[in-house]
Amino acid sequence: MKRNVKWSQAIVVTTMLLILVAVNWAIWAKERHLGEGEVVYLELAPVDPRSLMQGDYMALNFELANQIQSALFQGAVLQDEPQQASNGYVVVRLDEQRIAHFQRLDDGRALSNEERRLRYRLRHGQVRFATDAFFFQEGHAERYEPARYGQFRVNGKGEPLLVAMHGDELNKLGEMAR
Repeated sequence: MKRNVKWSQAIVVTTMLLILVAVNWAIWAKERHLGEGEVVYLELAPVDPRSLMQGDYMALNFELANQIQSALFQGAVLQDEPQQASNGYVVVRLDEQRIAHFQRLDDGRALSNEERRLRYRLRHGQVRFATDAFFFQEGHAERYEPARYGQFRVNGKGEPLLVAMHGDELNKLGEMAR
């Protein structure tokens, strides 16, 4: 009986250690992505004004997502196939300010120096980059109302992480004026 209890305790401790290692590895990977990822700005597209600011978050839609959705729809119509939930890559061109501009859906061709691949997800007919919402501290909505760009950090696999919101002239929003 005591042997079974010891084995059970050993299994519980080992499982907990494995979970802690996995969680810490995931945190380390995200921190590395945020610290070393390439900065890319995506232009915001209009969203339903009733859902723009809902409490402590902002609903997001990006112009690039609309362009991808249009290209996917045209491809589906040409192939006479319904859109499926999927993941994919889009090729964008970065301008001098690092703002991403739609070039084409990724077809495997080599990229020029100004081009990058960005990963997107298609869910419920909507194209998403990392998230569809930006969360902020309660009571700070007015700081984010002038948002025009989302700043992302993109890793070598093309996976974007939303970092901050920026205004017309790429000024970072949300920070207190000093």
